[in-house]
Amino acid sequence: MKSVTLKELSQELTYRTPKELRDLCLRLARFKKENKELLTYLLFESGDELAYVQSVKKELDEEFEQINRASYYFIRKSVRKILKNTRKYIRYSHNKQTEVELLLHFCARLRSLSPPIDRNASLINLYNRQIDTIIKKVSALHEDLQHDYSIELAGLPAKYQEQTRR
Repeated sequence: MKSVTLKELSQELTYRTPKELRDLCLRLARFKKENKELLTYLLFESGDELAYVQSVKKELDEEFEQINRASYYFIRKSVRKILKNTRKYIRYSHNKQTEVELLLHFCARLRSLSPPIDRNASLINLYNRQIDTIIKKVSALHEDLQHDYSIELAGLPAKYQEQTRR
């Protein structure tokens, strides 16, 4: 089955009654967990972005506490999963400030992880990529926010250098 364009979907939705739209939304929410989460964000949390950011940060903290620290292999897998969830929450919001806040929190938690990430090249690279992303996103924000976030960013090391043990 070939899906239609967003424009065609938008036009078709204008012809539907409010009851039909509600039924379509509920049916869509039943199919995928992400659809349900997005609908939850749009209906309940989009009005208070600050509370949304705080709840996501709390969830990230809980996920970081549950990381299996037995080996760097398990740490890497867990950190990638946490980053995937973080990006999903950022996608729901579409707010650049929220994106910077969540990525800064992610990097701060990753930096404070024990055992330290500076002993693993892939974790260092992941951290460095996120710092690059934050720097890029901060440059697109308002000057006052740029200043505030640059202060926060200064608290994190700009780049980790891979340490070779020979």
